[in-house]
Amino acid sequence: MMQDTIYKTLQASRVQFIRILWCDNANIIRGKAIHIGALSQLVDYGVGISAAQQAVPVMHDAVVAETGLSPVGEIRLIPDWNTLSVLPYSTGHARAIGDMMQDGIPWAYCPRDFLKRAIAAAQEAGIEVMAAFENEFYLLHPSENGLGVEPGDRTVFASTFAMDANLAVINEIAEALLAQNIPVEQYHPESGGGQHEISVRYTRALSAADYQIAFRETVRAVALRHKLKASFLPKIFAEQAGSGCHLHLSLWQDGKNLISDTGNAPGISKIARAFIAGILEHLPALMALTTPSINSYRRIRPHSWSGAFRTWGYDNREAAIRVPSDPASPSPTQIEIKTVDASANPYIALGAVITAGLDGVRRQLEPKEAIAVDPGSMSQSERAAKGIDALPTNLGEAIAHLQTDKVLLDALGKELAQAYIAVRLAEWEAMKNWALKEEVKLLLERY
Repeated sequence: MMQDTIYKTLQASRVQFIRILWCDNANIIRGKAIHIGALSQLVDYGVGISAAQQAVPVMHDAVVAETGLSPVGEIRLIPDWNTLSVLPYSTGHARAIGDMMQDGIPWAYCPRDFLKRAIAAAQEAGIEVMAAFENEFYLLHPSENGLGVEPGDRTVFASTFAMDANLAVINEIAEALLAQNIPVEQYHPESGGGQHEISVRYTRALSAADYQIAFRETVRAVALRHKLKASFLPKIFAEQAGSGCHLHLSLWQDGKNLISDTGNAPGISKIARAFIAGILEHLPALMALTTPSINSYRRIRPHSWSGAFRTWGYDNREAAIRVPSDPASPSPTQIEIKTVDASANPYIALGAVITAGLDGVRRQLEPKEAIAVDPGSMSQSERAAKGIDALPTNLGEAIAHLQTDKVLLDALGKELAQAYIAVRLAEWEAMKNWALKEEVKLLLERY
């Protein structure tokens, strides 16, 4: 019955190919497509991919031996048909997110299964996690400036001129997202010329990560239709704002939001404080998972609203974790992690953040006091007195923290942890001395 329903839906939309997507350890979105004529044979078994797909770095399609993987071995990429969507920007194509399976069970190296396991752990603790990724990206024109691209405009934050100049492409992006049942909430031009931000509504954690894959795909594809190049690369231009992908989280139980402390407004609950404390404790290691590209660390700097210091605060956009206030009661209702960008695999990033937060809940950790000033304006001794320290300034430092973080490594599992770290190390060793121009040349179209 399911097969008949899927086939009829696709046939009615004149779909020829169904793309089955995965996001690898280099955080590149990849896909293989099933022709509708072969759907009956593959609807339950998906497509085959090499086990080596989880062993390739961002630089090239070559296996990193230290991952423990090789070209020997076949994995089935099984579509989650709940994620099926006809693509409004690619005529005749549809998309579904795939789960990596081996011998009929989830493969140990599957990032999406890692997030599912983290969600299950939260449920065991009586918590349902809701989430949303908040994306910034650039719309770019070709140029001869050495980078190959230049900003689509030269405007400033929230410029209405930028809204009008980019009206057609932004409207089409929003329409394409809505056509895929991804609810759009807000839009504004960002601080960089040609930079934009579109936020989508929160949803259950697994769907939020699926949305993120669809969002990246949609923005890039629609931009191409307008002869533009869209990129989520964290830092493209040295003199312009970087692009983050802030992660918003809320914790729920029996339909009730657990974030606010209604008896101590404005404030957050004990469980929310413990969750924040857990994230802060693991944040230096988390960054190898949430800001995982060599380029990510060019964005994370003091006085740039990127969360360069390990601290938190209410409505503090310089803290690594911000607790936004809401205009209506109860307030607050969410937390925001700023040290996240769209070069991250959303399944790994979100799964790791949940794992870290749950560790804080289990251990009943208490965060240091909330900070109401820009920590970058404090002296080093003032920061030390309040338990605030600087976060890793490069990928190598973050990887070193991850290699000693037993909680995160155990949650990832031996196989996924080994493969992921090996890919990150290969990227770090290959690119650690590159100039920004070299990074952009390679990574602009990867992300």
